[in-house]
Formats: sequence, C-alpha cells, structure tokens
Amino acid sequence: MSLHGKLKEIYKYEAPWTVHAMNWTVRPDKRFRLALGSFVEEYNNKVQIVGLDEDNSEFVCRNMFDHPYPTTKIMWIPDTIGAYPDLMATIGDYLRLWRVSDTETRLECLLNSDKDSDFCAPLTSFDWNEVDPNLLGTSSIDTTCTIWGLETGQVLGSVNLVTGHVKTQLIAHDKEVVILDVRVPCTPATRLNNHRACVNGIAWAPHSSCHICTAADDHQALIWDIQQMPRAIEDPILAYTAKGEINNVQWASTQPDWIAICYNNCLEILRV
Repeated sequence: MSLHGKLKEIYKYEAPWTVHAMNWTVRPDKRFRLALGSFVEEYNNKVQIVGLDEDNSEFVCRNMFDHPYPTTKIMWIPDTIGAYPDLMATIGDYLRLWRVSDTETRLECLLNSDKDSDFCAPLTSFDWNEVDPNLLGTSSIDTTCTIWGLETGQVLGSVNLVTGHVKTQLIAHDKEVVILDVRVPCTPATRLNNHRACVNGIAWAPHSSCHICTAADDHQALIWDIQQMPRAIEDPILAYTAKGEINNVQWASTQPDWIAICYNNCLEILRV
C-alpha cells in the first residue's frame, strides 16, 4: 500500500494554548512540519514546531520556544531545495529569524528598523520573497513598510551566520491595499458571500489559479472554484465545519491536497 493510501483524511493536534499564527514548511523532506504561534500571557508566548508521526498517525511537538510578544505571523524560508539554512521568521514587536533543527530552535538575529529608539511599533504582517529568499518585507502599525536584505552565506568555522539590513522603506503607507483585476480596476472581479461571519484567512491553491480557500468566524472553511468569473460564484465546491472560529488557514505549497486550519487551541490538517 502506498504511503498516501495510509494517510487519514483529517489529523488533529491540540496545543496547550490558543493557536493564532501558523505556517507550513515548504521543504519536501519535512512535508508535515508546521510552526504554531500561541498567546499565553502578555510577555510570555510560545511557538511550537509540530510534525506528523506517520507511523502513529498523530502530531507531536518537536520543540518549543518562548516568544516575548504575540506572533502576528510566522513563515518558513521559501527554500524547497535546502540551499539556505533551515530558517523561520516571526513578527510581533520585532522581526526575528530563528534557526530550526530537529532538537532545538535558536534565535539567529533580531531586526529593528529604528536603531535610535528603545521602543518599536508592532509589526502587522510580512512576506518572504519566493524568488530571492534573501529579501523579506515587513509592515508596521506606524505606516512603515520595510524591505530587508538578509545575508545567510557568511561562514565562521562550521556555522552559517545570519544577519540583515534595511534595503529600503516606504513611509506613510496609510491607505488600504486593494487587489483587483488590473484590466477592470474599478470593480471587484467577484464576491464570495457564503460566510456568515468575519473572514479571517484566505489561501490560494498552490497548484491552481482558480481555487481559493476561505476561513471565518462561522466555523467554516470553504473551497471555491472561481474559473467562471466574471459570472457570479454561487456556492463553494467543498465545505468543512470546525468546532470553533477558524482564525487561520494555510494551503500546503509542496503537497496541494492538504489544507491546515487552526481554531481555539487546535490545529487540523484536511485532505482535499
């Protein structure tokens, strides 16, 4: 029997705390590894690295570390071939880069765009450049967007040092960012109306430009086929109801038949 044939349709992991940030690794050799950010208390928060033990069909915590501020987003370095160190980035008060191994996670560097101040404006989001993993962009509540350049190639003995510097900044970015079809910029391409509460997460299918998953406070994760645009999209093609308000959704980029959601203190991965 193939490995795929042995897999269940749903796997669940219950964390000790509420899970609010999540990201799926892109490395094929660690295909069921995820990072989870949890809020414990104001200055004592946790990040867990969990992986699926396929022999026992359950998730286990590989390692865990403290995070001094709630993580607003977590990302693994977009490196599918192992050309870079196994890095993970988190944001909250600052941008932090972590080196992950099978047994521990250690802080590589803390990046602060305002060296002249002891205070910082919390970071709200960031993204890692998939074409050049040495570039990473952050956004802050002080209306600043910063593009960081990373250096991961310096070698001291047998240790690859990771450092970073500000490449450029956009100041006073204080308006909404709206994504539209640039061929018809005056109106949304379509509207997806089936959710009955606030939508908290959206994930495009990594293998298809016509499929998208949305997740919301109504406990639902919905998968849509939008290839018939600009005609109205009436109903999703798949629906899953969780046992709590879903606050994050991730579609696995290296294995597009799996989606991860988190709600309350739970992580679930769903085979679609």
